[in-house]
Amino acid sequence: MHTSISKEEIEKLPLGKFTGEIVIFENPDDLYIVENELKDEKVIGFDTETKPAFKKGQRNSVALLQLSTSNKAYLIRLNKTGLTTEMLNILSNPEIKKVGVGIRDDIKALQRLVNFEPGGFIEIQDYAKDAGLESFSLKKLGALVMGIRISKRQRLSNWEVESYTESQANYAATDAWAALHIYTGLCKVFPELYVESLTF
Repeated sequence: MHTSISKEEIEKLPLGKFTGEIVIFENPDDLYIVENELKDEKVIGFDTETKPAFKKGQRNSVALLQLSTSNKAYLIRLNKTGLTTEMLNILSNPEIKKVGVGIRDDIKALQRLVNFEPGGFIEIQDYAKDAGLESFSLKKLGALVMGIRISKRQRLSNWEVESYTESQANYAATDAWAALHIYTGLCKVFPELYVESLTF
């Protein structure tokens, strides 16, 4: 595996995106479904999205929580559901590895909604550094590990909009799904490495 990749090399790769089932949750009463379906998973992809703030000093609350298995993505619209007990049970469970890229700020943003003790979070960038890689963004790691180009066009879209476009839903699902596959791919290539869960 190469240790780094250029923008020009990434542009030559095929565009990759999540092709499994995407389920969007907007009602807090439905979140027991997410807990029931994920409680026995060993590793899931994790990400969040926040409405961009373009004014100095403005900070928006995290609007979306994305959790993904290899074939199903759960998009939890936190600006509509809040951070419920069911979600906290998953986010606090050390037995479920929640893997993502650059997730420390994501977790702090979630803790501003509800103060909780995170458990089982793995920072993929820590794993990549230990493996000797020199590229750490989700896009570059997706290219290096998965051989695909991940579109970031929807990153600065409005994540508090009344309903998501298909492009927004695909983007959000792909980010969490890609994190999962980057992590499992690194584990296969570098099985000798072990990264501790994050502590806060």
